[in-house]
Amino acid sequence: MKVFLMYRDRDFDTQAVMPSNELLLTQDLELKTLFNAMSGGDSTISEVVRKALLMGADSLNTIQYRQNILKDCLKNASVVHSIYDIAVASITARKKHYYGIFTRYPDSVLRNALELMQVLVSLLIELKTIAETHIGAFDSEGFQAFFTMLMDNLSDEYLLGIRNHMEYLRSRKGVLISAGLGTGNKGVRYMLHRFQEEKRIWWKQLWQAIGKCFFIRKQIENIVRISERDESGARVLTELRNKGMNLVADALARSADHILGFLDTLRMETAFYVGCLNLHDLLVEIEEPVCFPLPLSAERRKLQCIELYDVCLSLIMRRKVVGNDLNLEGKDLVIITGANQGGKSTFLRSIGLSRLMMQCGMFVGARYFCSDVCAGVFTHYKREEDTAMNSGKLDEEISRMSDIADDIRPNSVLLFNESFAATNEREGSEIARQITCALMEKRVKVFFVTHQYEFARIFHEKKMDNVVFLRADRRQDGSRSFRLMENPPLETSFGEDLYHSVFTGSLSGKKAGNTTYGSLHP
Repeated sequence: MKVFLMYRDRDFDTQAVMPSNELLLTQDLELKTLFNAMSGGDSTISEVVRKALLMGADSLNTIQYRQNILKDCLKNASVVHSIYDIAVASITARKKHYYGIFTRYPDSVLRNALELMQVLVSLLIELKTIAETHIGAFDSEGFQAFFTMLMDNLSDEYLLGIRNHMEYLRSRKGVLISAGLGTGNKGVRYMLHRFQEEKRIWWKQLWQAIGKCFFIRKQIENIVRISERDESGARVLTELRNKGMNLVADALARSADHILGFLDTLRMETAFYVGCLNLHDLLVEIEEPVCFPLPLSAERRKLQCIELYDVCLSLIMRRKVVGNDLNLEGKDLVIITGANQGGKSTFLRSIGLSRLMMQCGMFVGARYFCSDVCAGVFTHYKREEDTAMNSGKLDEEISRMSDIADDIRPNSVLLFNESFAATNEREGSEIARQITCALMEKRVKVFFVTHQYEFARIFHEKKMDNVVFLRADRRQDGSRSFRLMENPPLETSFGEDLYHSVFTGSLSGKKAGNTTYGSLHP
């Protein structure tokens, strides 16, 4: 039996190798906040959503396949939670009825496997009942196939046959074993047999009773009786019994492992959707909009969104945050400039998060979102000074960029956040320009947050059709709206605003103590 709730034709591989930039993505996009919100304290959910988000999928069919399943989950949340709970119960059963390499005797293996199978069969019956009861409420291809598979494979006849076999193996009538003679008259080909049930015909029973009354016949019995004190004989008999039961015990243990494997896969794959349900509940509680994105092929080079926001920031603040609207098509480079603390880095995180969420089949934090799929998301954020003095900041940035260049592929997305600013503006701008041009030639889409006016000016003067400029909004009084508008870069980043907010408590030049500052102008 196969689950197929993450892919149409294969199971979700929890042992797959994670991308090399896993730690950088987790740090730069603050993904731990997202993982914690989705897991709700469940370590299984945390691990699965981490792998699903970071590995993603670049196939439109896979993304849409998961989206349809998730839509069913949102409509039938209680049913999905029940399925996940049933799968989790199998882990408890496995721990309670453990058998393995430390179990020496087939009799013990058989006993433990029987107890485990009894629990597992009851779990399968619960799953079948859910399938029969709720199949009409699910529309997705994935759940329809899953429920149909359960009903087809777990027929009443099949379940009755399992019960009968388990009841027979549990019986204490003894065992019927056959064997042959091998070299040196040693026993070979030990095999456990089922007792033949005699058909009780009334006239045969009557004749046997009459015979016992009127005839005395010496019965020949091929029976060997072992004395109660014969420890060696008892040990030999036990060994013979174990040899006969070995194949049956092994077969039953393998059957239990097969069912456990199915339920474990079900646990992993439904964990992803339960995590999505947990996140959806939190965002709805905060009254943040969510939507299912429209994924496009990588060749489209399109990004259109309404009220796109940073999901992690919203989860941290536990309230609505400002979103942004964009309508970009055919753009390979987005340069983001503007006032300090104007929402540039937050916007950059929202771009990275939305792409990761879309490509693992989730909803995204926006009222509307449409984008081309990418081959991978990469980040290059500024870092603090190396306290160990192993290298300078610029050396460290160039080294990280070299690692990214080794792994990045065409149609990937690279997010720069104030990169290459560790040297003077002329040199930093030239380094950033050359790297950005090389990436664009390889069809890598670049989002670049920068305070280097020279870097932005070079691209602005070229008036390239595939480059767009966004600027963080700053009101006339110096306050921030935290929205990004399509505007050309300015020479200033309004550093004086930051100075006044820290030292005077004023952004607009109003009185702070006994000192009055003039109005700040662009």
